[in-house]
Amino acid sequence: MLGRRVLTAVIGIPITIYVIHYGEWLFAAAILILTLLAWHEFYTMLRNKNIKVFYNLGILMNALILGCAWLGNSQEMTMTFVFATLLCLVNMVVSGNKFTVADVAFSILGITYIGVGFSHLLLLRYTDSSLYITTSVGTLSMGASYLWLAFIGTWANDTFAYFVGSRFGRRKLCPAISPAKTVEGSIGGLVGSILAITLLGLLFKLPVSHSIAMGLVVGVIAPIGDLAESAIKRFAGVKDSGKLLPGHGGILDRFDSILFTVPIVYYYIHMFLLR
Repeated sequence: MLGRRVLTAVIGIPITIYVIHYGEWLFAAAILILTLLAWHEFYTMLRNKNIKVFYNLGILMNALILGCAWLGNSQEMTMTFVFATLLCLVNMVVSGNKFTVADVAFSILGITYIGVGFSHLLLLRYTDSSLYITTSVGTLSMGASYLWLAFIGTWANDTFAYFVGSRFGRRKLCPAISPAKTVEGSIGGLVGSILAITLLGLLFKLPVSHSIAMGLVVGVIAPIGDLAESAIKRFAGVKDSGKLLPGHGGILDRFDSILFTVPIVYYYIHMFLLR
């Protein structure tokens, strides 16, 4: 298992670095593919519980939401989501007894969780994308640097939580959803996020106070994203969301925390750094 995880990381990390730094249409295309794969995983998981998620409608709405985000139209993105919600409700009404309230609720949940979540990767990557900073490791756009803050902070949280929890974990954090998570591991993850984002913030020449604050926020939100996906999987009765990534599970397994932390970093930056 560990060998497959390492192999997937060795292949995936260079691709991730290239796609993020290249940006433009390649990054948007990659996010679209990830979104559609995640939506398929979501649909497949809930099918095990006889939940009929609106598959085709979800594909269309998720793609439209991403399109609005790529064009930088956050207001239109919100309008598209509202429209998607209405379409789900209309679909239930006109179908007679074919779809239930649960089908509608999970369809809306999926579009929110996946479509809106992944769209913020585009919004964050293209924030201040015309501005560039020069660091000791090269030149990159501000949008790319913001995205790396969210990514590295989230990955540090996961890594620190795992090792601290394995060594010192005693008290269960949320045993009903994820029995392996501990309070001690979560504290370690919080410290890891703060350290990682603070150090990366120095490289990107960001105010230390804001780097620490973002690390704190990411450290709190990341495990919530993880637990949210675990709750969905537990409801569906599956161990992993998919099998696409050897040793890691599916797309949602790899991006569960990212879908929570990236929006938080995006709004933090717009509220406090770009004012």
